[in-house]
Amino acid sequence: MKKLIILFAALILAYPESKGQAIEIIQEKKIYKEINGLDLAVDVFYAPEKIKESNNPVIALFHGGGWVYGSPEEFHGACKRYAERGFKTFSFQYRLSINGDGSYPHPEISPIESVKDARSAIRWLRENANELGIDPDKIVVGGQSAGGQLALSTVFAEEINEETDNLDVSPVPDALLLFSSCYNTMEAWIDNLLADRRQRIWDISPYHNLRSGMPPAIAFHGNADCMVMYYTVLFFNDRMRELGNDFELVTLEGRDHYLGEGSADEEKYARYFDEEILEKADAFLEKLGYLE
Repeated sequence: MKKLIILFAALILAYPESKGQAIEIIQEKKIYKEINGLDLAVDVFYAPEKIKESNNPVIALFHGGGWVYGSPEEFHGACKRYAERGFKTFSFQYRLSINGDGSYPHPEISPIESVKDARSAIRWLRENANELGIDPDKIVVGGQSAGGQLALSTVFAEEINEETDNLDVSPVPDALLLFSSCYNTMEAWIDNLLADRRQRIWDISPYHNLRSGMPPAIAFHGNADCMVMYYTVLFFNDRMRELGNDFELVTLEGRDHYLGEGSADEEKYARYFDEEILEKADAFLEKLGYLE
C-alpha cells in the first residue's frame, strides 16, 4: 500500500453550517501519485465532529480548464460544504497539457495523461481506504467541464492506465456528479492537444464508450452553454437511457458553461455552480443513501 505523505500541517478552517453555526474543517494535502519526477497532490477536507472513525462516504472532484488550465482550489468551496455534511472530500490535481512558458500543448502531456491520473486517483482512494477512514464502496466522483470527462473516464477508459497502477483495484466510482461536463471529445481543441496521438481521441470520449451498468449519475447543464454544446448532452442522455443506465439530466434554462456565474455563490464555488444546484445534488446523494 502506497505510503501517504502529508506535505503540510493540517489547516483548521471555520466554515458556516446552514444553521449559522461555525464548524471546524480540517484541510490536508497528500501525494497520491509520483510520475516522471512530478508529485501529484490531493487536497483533503473533513469535519472532525461530523466524521466517523471509518467507512465515511467520499466525494472526489476533478477541476475543469480544458485539460490545460485550472486548479484543485476551484473545488475547495464544495469540498468544505460536503465535509460539513459528513463526507471526506478530495480535490485532485492532475497533469495538464501546458508548458512552463504558458504555451500549449505540452509535448508529453495530453488528455490521455489526465485520464491516467484520474483513474490512478480513484485507485489510490480504494487502496488506502483504511488509512483514509473511507468507505471504498461509497465513492462519488465529480467534475466540471474537462473534469467531468475525467470523472466519466474512471468508468469507461479501461485501456488507459498508468503502468504503475495496481489493475486489480477498480477505479470505477459508485456514483457521478457532472457539472457542464464534456461528453464527446470529437472536437478540434482536443485533437490539437492529442497531437501525434490523435488516433486515440475515440478512446477518451465518454459518448463513444458508453455501456450498460454505468454508475448512477446526475448531470447539470445550461442550455446556453457555448463551450460544451447542449445538444451533445442530449445525445449522451438519450444513449444512457437506451442502455438502461440511471442518468438524471438537470437542464438549467439560459445558463452558460459556468453555471454559477452571476450568482451570490460565484466566489465560493468558482462559478461552477450555486447553492440551488448543490441542493439538487444533495437530493441525488440522499436517494443513494450517502447523505442524511
